This record gives sequence, structure tokens and C-alpha cells, in this order.
Amino acid sequence: MPESTKKTRPRSDIGRYLSDDLRDRYFAACDVLFAKGAPALFEKDVETSFGTTHVYRYGPTDPAAETRTPVVLIHGSGSCSAQWYPNTPALSAERAVYALDTPGDPGRSVHREPMWQPERAAQWLDEALDGLGLDRVHLVGYSYGGWLTLNQALRKPERLASATLLDPRGLEKEGLRFWIWIFVSLFATFAPKALRPRLAAWLEQPVIVIPELRAWIHARVRAFRISRPVPAALTEDELRTIRTPLYLVVGKRSLLVHPKRQAERVPRLVPGARAEIIANTGHGPALDHPELLNGKMLRFMDDTDSLDPASGA
Repeated sequence: MPESTKKTRPRSDIGRYLSDDLRDRYFAACDVLFAKGAPALFEKDVETSFGTTHVYRYGPTDPAAETRTPVVLIHGSGSCSAQWYPNTPALSAERAVYALDTPGDPGRSVHREPMWQPERAAQWLDEALDGLGLDRVHLVGYSYGGWLTLNQALRKPERLASATLLDPRGLEKEGLRFWIWIFVSLFATFAPKALRPRLAAWLEQPVIVIPELRAWIHARVRAFRISRPVPAALTEDELRTIRTPLYLVVGKRSLLVHPKRQAERVPRLVPGARAEIIANTGHGPALDHPELLNGKMLRFMDDTDSLDPASGA
């Protein structure tokens, strides 16, 4: 077979789409969710050592707010920046907001080199922020994005004005109960329509009853394969070294972490950290209660800026 016609086997350590058609169907489902949030002012591709990072830029609606420290959003595993549609309108009303598609997850970024190792993950994010010209940011991460945020606060905190962790990975070893919940929730999205509200309430999983989210999840499962291990939890010694202002938000019925344990532990180990448990939610506090969480996040950022000479507040 001529060299030019040989097919290259996909790398096992790189996330990938299974076909262009499935990718395009998934992107169409993403765009439905994007349309429900704030309109992006522009999109930009930033080159890093690990691939191209696709970025969405939002607001602020008040030009005077352009001088405030911006917000950077990092989505969860198996997701993309479309997940932030309930949050971008309120956040971008007061600050510039950048939402990053993490390479290795099903977004519009292009993944070329593995970056699941903690040092590499921190390097990727630092390079992405540098490519955007952002010297200081409020970093917000959900689930796996929460681990990326926590890891950044540990390894490359220089650009961080604050770090907000929304039911994050990286605080304790993930138990079997979380993975059972993930798989049961996925199967529940295929349940008959009459059963979905009951399943959504039982599983604390609104995806099951929101048609656009169900279509998005189904398209993603068909289109993309993630190739990385589960991140290891930070040790207590590592947490004690963090000096970035930290805000931990966990759902009262979270199955990823033990809420009461982490709400006590994190402020004890990280000087000045805040921790809060949100009622009537599990793993998705910002999706289940967006108005409440948007307000809390913005107040935390305002409080942090008021004590930070570098913020210009």
C-alpha cells in the first residue's frame, strides 16, 4: 500500500471524534444550548503545546466593567462550554467572561498531546491564558474542571485572583456510588417520557427532563471518546500550600464528594477558603440553581477584588 494511502491508527491517549458526521451532529446540539445563554462576542482559537484551545468570549454589557478582573470558565468531563448557558448571562453582565473548551473533551478544541498529568494540565491552562493575554483571572471549574482549577491553584497560581470549585473532582477518591450514578443517569435519559420526571428527581439529574440537554448528551455519547485516567485527589499537604482565595460549592446530595466532610476540611486546610453546601441539588449546583449560584460567585469575586490591590477594584 502506498505510504500516502495508509490509514493512521488513532492514538489511545488522545480524545477523539468517531466521525465527522457524528461530530457535526454533536456541534449542532451544542449550538442549541449556546443559543439559550448569552451571545458570544467572539470565538477564538489559542495554540498551546497540547493542541488548539477554542475559547468563547462574553460581555460585559457595561463597558465600564471591562476593567474588572475577568472570569474564566472550565467545564466538566465529557462536556464543553455549552454547559455554561445558564450562567453566562448573569456573569457576563458584570465581567468579561471566557469559556474554554478543554482539549481531550468533546468541544471545538483540537487535542494533539496528552495533558492529563497534573504538571501538563497546569501548563496547558497557563499557556491558554497567556495566549488570551490574561494576566489575572477568576477561575471557575465544575467537576473535572474543578480539578483543573484546584490543580492550577496548586501548581501555577500566579494568574489567579480566585478559584471557584463547583462540586469538583480532586478532593477525595471517587467512589463506586458516583460512577453508578453516572451510568444510571445516562440510561435514564433513554427512559419513556412519562418516567423521566420521577427519575430526574430521584437521581438529582435535570438533564433527563430538559429535551435540549438530553439531545446534547445523546449526541456526545455517540460522537466522542475520552482517553484519560481519573485524576488523583490532592493530598492534605498539597492543599495546605494553596494561597489562592478559594470558594468551594458542593451539592447537599453530591455523590462525588462527601459534602459535610469537604465543607469542614477545605477551609481547615486552605487559609481563608470558603465552603458552602447547596440544598436540593447533587452534582450540578450551577445547573440546578443558576440564579442562586451566579449571585454567590459574583459576590465572592467582588469580595476578593476588594481585598486584592492587583484587581484595580
